[in-house]
Amino acid sequence: MREKSLVRRIYPEKTIRKIEKKIKLLGLHCKYNAIDLLNYRLLTNMFIFFVLLAFNKNGYIIAPIATILFHYLSEYLVLDYPIKKREKKLEEEAIFFFEVLSLTLESGRNLTLSLQITSRNIDSELSEEFQKSLQEMSLGKSFQEAITDMKERIPSDTINNALLNIVQSSIFGNNIEESLNNQLDFLRDKRLLDIKSQIGKLPTKISIISVLFFIPIILLVILAPVLIDLIIG
Repeated sequence: MREKSLVRRIYPEKTIRKIEKKIKLLGLHCKYNAIDLLNYRLLTNMFIFFVLLAFNKNGYIIAPIATILFHYLSEYLVLDYPIKKREKKLEEEAIFFFEVLSLTLESGRNLTLSLQITSRNIDSELSEEFQKSLQEMSLGKSFQEAITDMKERIPSDTINNALLNIVQSSIFGNNIEESLNNQLDFLRDKRLLDIKSQIGKLPTKISIISVLFFIPIILLVILAPVLIDLIIG
């Protein structure tokens, strides 16, 4: 109890909840612990600060800057960047998953059975998330509660909107297939826009590569005779 109380004094409750929320978004296989991550970051910050302060003559300037940079960069590299990667991966998987789910529903099966069949026959992270929710339902949770908990583990707003529509359709008796097909169209359009955006960025990336690699080589080829003359002369 004392250790827990001390931890709560060091880290604000808001900070702990924020880290815990991000850890959930990394998925079922993530074994991070919010308190451990915060402790590692704090100890590393202290180590960087005191080492730079002690062994660098400009440490009183560099140490605070390096500590602040590490503080924010570490959270981005450990949590934020993997969450963004997982968001893209899940959205790519969602198109195929919901297509198969829609076909399963069209065969006349109910929603729960369709989710069971689809998640068992598709090997993906999204399938694992649905399997986890179905397992929670078998232990006593309602469909709405299980899907609501699942939404806390999904970093994609697009997928969460699809889950919300599925829950609402099951509650109010709306046409789930129609709602699912609408979400599928939205996912496909979003995927297409992402691809077009990546294609649009290619000229800029190629220009940067040209500046960094090709232009120095061309200059070296042009100036090579002059440099050789200078060296020989």
